[in-house]
Amino acid sequence: MASALSPDGVYLRDTVQTAVKILIVGHFAVGKTTFVGTLSEIRPLRTEETMTQAGALVDDLAGVKGKETTTVAMDFGRLTLSDQVVLYLFGAPGQQRFTQLWKDIAHGALGALVLADPRRLENSFDVMGLLEEIGLPYAVAINQFDGAPTFPDEELRDALDLLPETQLVNCDARDRLSSTHALIALVEYLFNRTSSQEYV
Repeated sequence: MASALSPDGVYLRDTVQTAVKILIVGHFAVGKTTFVGTLSEIRPLRTEETMTQAGALVDDLAGVKGKETTTVAMDFGRLTLSDQVVLYLFGAPGQQRFTQLWKDIAHGALGALVLADPRRLENSFDVMGLLEEIGLPYAVAINQFDGAPTFPDEELRDALDLLPETQLVNCDARDRLSSTHALIALVEYLFNRTSSQEYV
């Protein structure tokens, strides 16, 4: 992959002409912060805070072991695709109390990648509902946690009630290559969707 980074690896070169905003979304504790951090070529911006006893009343920790922090605003990372194009990755918090912030972050985004936990698929419906409400196209990536069950794609599509054209992939948010493939699936879906709309 060509790099448009400056020698210090932080600033973009003057050749960059296009910046694309992509959301990384999903329910609470699904791996959004990990995904952004895995792909970002710069040190990612994180707004994680320690979870408190008060938060236990609103953050459902069922099925989540060892969760001690949570994102309270957003994650931000950058991925350079070429000398001319750069992706900005915005990870949105998963709790419902951040819905308005979530909608604000979505402004100007080209699309979203929904991370889903195969152990808690039902928790993805609120997130996908928000995306559909604001009209933002999305693909779904099943984040494979250690020890989580695996299901055939057909069962996953049925369980998530996905449209036939919605991309569904498996990924490991901790693995750069796997996460890259998930992001490529989203970009291909957005490209194909845009191309088909041009001929309608």
